Amino acid sequence: MHAPTFKRSLLAAALIAALGTGYATLGGDIIRPADAVAALAPPAAAPLAGPGIGLPDFRSIVEHSGPAVVNISASGSSKTAFSGGGDDDPRLPELFRRFGRPMPEGGTPAQGMGSGFIVSADGLILTNAHVVSGADEVTVKLTDKREFKAKVVGLDKLTDIAVLRIAAKDLPVVRLGSPGSAQVGEWVVAIGSPFGFENSVTAGIVSAKGRSLASDSYVPFIQTDVAVNPGNSGGPLINLNGEVIGINSQIYSRNGGYQGVSFAIPIDVAMNIQEQLLKNGKVSHGRLGVTIQEVSQSLAESFGLKNTAGALISSVDKTSPAAAAGLEAGDIILKLDGTEIARSTELPPIVAALRPGTQIKLQVWRKGSTRDIALAVGEIPTPAQAVASGGEADNPRLGLALRPLNPQEQQQSGIASGLLVENVSGPAAKAGIRRGDIVLSLNGQEVRDIEQLRGLLDKAGKTVALLIERDDAKIFVPVDIG
Repeated sequence: MHAPTFKRSLLAAALIAALGTGYATLGGDIIRPADAVAALAPPAAAPLAGPGIGLPDFRSIVEHSGPAVVNISASGSSKTAFSGGGDDDPRLPELFRRFGRPMPEGGTPAQGMGSGFIVSADGLILTNAHVVSGADEVTVKLTDKREFKAKVVGLDKLTDIAVLRIAAKDLPVVRLGSPGSAQVGEWVVAIGSPFGFENSVTAGIVSAKGRSLASDSYVPFIQTDVAVNPGNSGGPLINLNGEVIGINSQIYSRNGGYQGVSFAIPIDVAMNIQEQLLKNGKVSHGRLGVTIQEVSQSLAESFGLKNTAGALISSVDKTSPAAAAGLEAGDIILKLDGTEIARSTELPPIVAALRPGTQIKLQVWRKGSTRDIALAVGEIPTPAQAVASGGEADNPRLGLALRPLNPQEQQQSGIASGLLVENVSGPAAKAGIRRGDIVLSLNGQEVRDIEQLRGLLDKAGKTVALLIERDDAKIFVPVDIG
């Protein structure tokens, strides 16, 4: 699995991931964080470790939670979409990386490793979707050395959550906590299998909360400085009460290894996904259909606002629920159902967690005054639906779903022409192209639109050179199209 990149020049466009048409985001049945935790967590207990004098003692946390952390091995043919690891392309700048542990493929079956943790005594396990996505066989190894073939109950690539089940009973389980109660600066512990070293324990602090990564704006990540590396993916992030508050998922790195910045998916997001998968067998994703951006001080002054709170709408999809409700470019969303939106990055996860069809009320700032606008939340198409939607093209020979840049994206990126990658598979995925890349040329010919690209492909040989832009850097990527 190739990790998403942090594309600063397209930050506003990336926010469409939770709010705009054609982009994927999370959602489904509403499960409040407190409700989700209460569903599986035992009554509140005294902390298993405390600060005391000097550094805290984590032994009791490890003793309680360690047996419920599992090692996951996933295997599949090299032709599948499965990949357990990060991206170590030395040509690229800093990357957000998802980190399983891949084994060399070389035309033979691919294999990867990750971590997970048991959330119910009858064998239900949570991990990252990228650890098991596309795998033909998944094996779970417990701390007592027992091994089980696992069934993938379901996964959601958009939130990077997967639910597994093994045929076992009376298993040790983790205690679940509330990410909302986590405080920046508090101690946390990670347990996992970095580089295959099973049940390794590392510790650090919560560095920040509610982090929005450009390509994952629908997840309010917990940022920590806990050492996590390839193989930690899918393992738990645990507080001093011995409660799991997150799933270790990504790192920010120049070289593919730990460099002091890691990200965990809040456990309430994971429980929302688990509930939907167990109940419905799939995950639904809410949407408004707007592109948003941060309100800077100068923008606030120009719009007559006293502060920089809110999410500024820069464009509205004409076929979206937002358009039907009368939202306009230039509106600033201040509240959603009474919840204040302090920063634009807070809005996508809130909308993402709503069930499609839910009636909501937005408070918006328009032309010097506030007004309330009611609307019904729509549903973001799944990747398969997005590929089939209008204005996009699925090219099976390349394995790319592409669409032209919209005017806002052109202005923000400074690119007049090019095609945005919305979905990737097959040859393009194998070559390392990712969702969010912009295809600029093919074999030295500037790409202006989809029809022209098809014409260039018809004349191409077995290998083509695509010039793409990623993270404000341009690189040529050879793609074997056979």
